[in-house]
Amino acid sequence: MSRRIAIASDHAAYVMKTELANWLRGLGHDLVDLGTHGPESVDYPDYGFALGQAIERGEAEIGIALCGSGIGISIAVNRNPAARCALVAEPLSASLARQHNDANVIALGARLIGTEMAQACISAFLETEFLGDRHARRVDKLSQRSPS
Repeated sequence: MSRRIAIASDHAAYVMKTELANWLRGLGHDLVDLGTHGPESVDYPDYGFALGQAIERGEAEIGIALCGSGIGISIAVNRNPAARCALVAEPLSASLARQHNDANVIALGARLIGTEMAQACISAFLETEFLGDRHARRVDKLSQRSPS
């Protein structure tokens, strides 16, 4: 199933982003490449914010966020209430992020995992559906200031 996917990275993950973008296009997905577009030093929050906005505006249904560790860019993406970004390093967490948390963005650390593992995580993320049911109530609380 082809998806519209937004992808963004900082300089530390530029090479991995390029490899993953080519792989995803080869699988037939439509990509929105939000940058960065070179190895020059940039600030990951700028790209994380842009990815969160792309999800909020409906420019993509799924997002992939990349930086050296995946931590900083995931924090930036999650500043947008429309985004539910999960930092993962293996396929089981990627699946659980979709099943239980209805994550719509996956974050990966280019300095921590290789491209092959990143592809396995993304495949698991894309192939897994949200379970809903009791999880929906919990996911709804994520956009509230305090759970009620």
